[in-house]
Amino acid sequence: MSASRKSERLAVMRSDAPIAASPGTLVVPEGCGSSTVTVMAYGPDAVVEEECRDLEGLDALSAAYPVVWVNVVGLGTLDTLTALGERFGLHRLALEDVLHVTQRPKVDEYGDHLFLTARMPVSRSELETEQLSVFLGQTFVLTFQEEAGDCFEGVRQRVRDGRPRLRRGGPGYLVYCLLDELVDAYFPLLESIGVSLEDLEDEVRTAPSRNHVHEIHRVKSELVTLRRYVVPLRDMVAALLRQDAEFFSEETRVYLRDCLDHAIRAQELIDSDRDLAAGLLELDLTLAGQRVNEVMKVLTITATVFIPLSFIAGLYGMNFDREASRWNLPELGWSLGYPFALGLMVLTAAGMLAFFWRRGWFR
Repeated sequence: MSASRKSERLAVMRSDAPIAASPGTLVVPEGCGSSTVTVMAYGPDAVVEEECRDLEGLDALSAAYPVVWVNVVGLGTLDTLTALGERFGLHRLALEDVLHVTQRPKVDEYGDHLFLTARMPVSRSELETEQLSVFLGQTFVLTFQEEAGDCFEGVRQRVRDGRPRLRRGGPGYLVYCLLDELVDAYFPLLESIGVSLEDLEDEVRTAPSRNHVHEIHRVKSELVTLRRYVVPLRDMVAALLRQDAEFFSEETRVYLRDCLDHAIRAQELIDSDRDLAAGLLELDLTLAGQRVNEVMKVLTITATVFIPLSFIAGLYGMNFDREASRWNLPELGWSLGYPFALGLMVLTAAGMLAFFWRRGWFR
């Protein structure tokens, strides 16, 4: 297993919480960088985007704008996370899940706010993901990322450009936009895997190699991991559709259904690629078996042809004394004995090959 695949599995399996810790214990994951907080507050007519160095300024932004989007990059500053939790009234268990970067995609309701987690792709061609945690309240959206870089720049630009639906949609519509971008971020990765499978199919059919089995297994393993991310993400979007109108308006629910359709399509692509990878593995094994059979057929025919030739050579190689009896290999005293033996061998081999041909063994 490659280092990247091994780290990907460890990212899903590890837990940094101490054993027997009480619920709500906050433990910073190993290797996390310090936290950087940026805020984007907007309404129908104005938008403010800045790095938040003082959390006290969030109160003024919340009072002036209907939507405040706080994005935290890096989970290494526990004081910042705790202060944000106290300021927005976030549940302690949800904050614990933010720091446990092994969560499966889910949605939890904590009274006046929702908590969502999902795996966010960070590469368009390789299976690299990080946990995204989202809090949705009546006037705010908080997002937590493990590292810098995400797929939400398009959403930010739409806010800056003053898109009316996003500017007037409220926090629920913003969360829909984030989820829609996250789901769509899986498609370039799935397209890259699909192209790899098509290339593998061409290579398996035209130039089979023993390395193809390892490559197909690698792709299948990636698809299994992707399915473990996408299927719970689909279920999470479906669960949001069942939420009451407190967080999502009826208009936003229409767009959430479209997001659900995208998640289902991503799952279907994963399932079809898994079937294709399984078929390629069977094809490669079948072709390998056919190649072995071809080799064995050639060896069998060769050995079968030489068996009677070996008998003839052994027969005329026996050291019987012709002076003791005129019946002891009389051909040895014949001037054409050697050509006769060679001709007998050629005729025997040719007859056997003709018999094999008529039986279709060469086709």
